[in-house]
Amino acid sequence: MTRLAGTPWPEVAALAAAGAVLVVPIGATEQHGPHLPVTTDADLAVAVVEAAAAADPLLVSAPVVAYGSSGEHAGFAGTLSIGREATESLLVELGRSATDTFGHVVFACTHGGNAAPVRAALERLTAEGRPVTGWWPRWGGDLHAGRTETSLQLALHPGRVRADAPPGDTRGIDELLPLLRAGGVRSVSANGVLGDPTGATAEEGRALLAAAVADLGATVVAHRAGAATARGGDGAVGTGRHDDTGRHDDTGRHDTGRHDDREYDDRDGVRT
Repeated sequence: MTRLAGTPWPEVAALAAAGAVLVVPIGATEQHGPHLPVTTDADLAVAVVEAAAAADPLLVSAPVVAYGSSGEHAGFAGTLSIGREATESLLVELGRSATDTFGHVVFACTHGGNAAPVRAALERLTAEGRPVTGWWPRWGGDLHAGRTETSLQLALHPGRVRADAPPGDTRGIDELLPLLRAGGVRSVSANGVLGDPTGATAEEGRALLAAAVADLGATVVAHRAGAATARGGDGAVGTGRHDDTGRHDDTGRHDTGRHDDREYDDRDGVRT
């Protein structure tokens, strides 16, 4: 596995010249109920990217972006949100810098609240001709800190999962959406869970992780091939968009005037 962290710059340059793709794990630091760590989204992003890197010597894993847009989880201790605007700006500057070295960069995002700023950053970078695209796992399942994410953490770090894993609000996204927009997670779930962790298993988590790793790996291979074709055609690196900037359609983005605004769009399997 190749991690950008710990790799000297001449070796990074050689990897880039060989067609390596840089994949940036993007998570969040926010509450995940009384049973999961606040680093859950970041943990998942790192795990998927590093597992894909272990299978592909030309996939370089960048250090994780561990903070993002988590205003929907305000009111729960441990939530550290930098807001939508700051997240977008960070990713734009990161994409600009990374594409000075790499022929293609992928933002691998595991936090649904980052959907809007990631999408906005990708649109800006694409408009500049930067070869940066996005990737999101298709976990499916419940919305936040329920069976899906609990299974994933049991597969990765069982010691971080507390035994007491009570259910939260188990209503579906269509019913919860207007309530979440109005008052955030705290307004509908006192313990921060949207779903029911009951029945979560490490086996289920391993299957979800394996599917995500395979999907990310295939995405990187496709982008690398596209970048190589573009270089061979006209000497310029193509954007290889993969159409991920539109994967999360707007469900009615709004500005709350708070530290962060709230984004909920789980139709593609991304957790909040």
